[in-house]
Amino acid sequence: MTFSTQFSTIVGPLTLEGDDRIVTRIGFGHPKAPQGDAAAVSAAALQLEQYLAGERTEFELDVELDGTPFERRVWDEVRAIPYGETATYAEIAERIGRPGACRAVGRANGRNPVAVVVPCHRVIGSDGSLTGYAGGIETKRALLDLERGCAALATS
Repeated sequence: MTFSTQFSTIVGPLTLEGDDRIVTRIGFGHPKAPQGDAAAVSAAALQLEQYLAGERTEFELDVELDGTPFERRVWDEVRAIPYGETATYAEIAERIGRPGACRAVGRANGRNPVAVVVPCHRVIGSDGSLTGYAGGIETKRALLDLERGCAALATS
């Protein structure tokens, strides 16, 4: 059975859903599953807290990426963007062999079922602008600032 929990973070409330083995959703909206505790949800909450505290740069979670083959290719490429760095929608489109599919990459990013873990906040406009994010542009900026600050500390 799938359970959910919602908790407050420095970027606002996050909703986590999953069961004892897999995380199915991390998002900024209201829970879709009944409230409850599940092992994967608890592990995700702990790792997200560590990430937001600057103590974690990678996630070790089993996640379910339910989407089309194109969306899954986009999400895999987004997961490859290093912590503290960004890529443009055009770069992602190019990397998956679909140059010119910038808007489709944006739509796939918008359907990302596990925000932060699939770091769609690291995808930016070709001009460097922060565009589109389910949690809002200020949340996207806060996540990027967090990562840049932590990455800078790690290299100094």
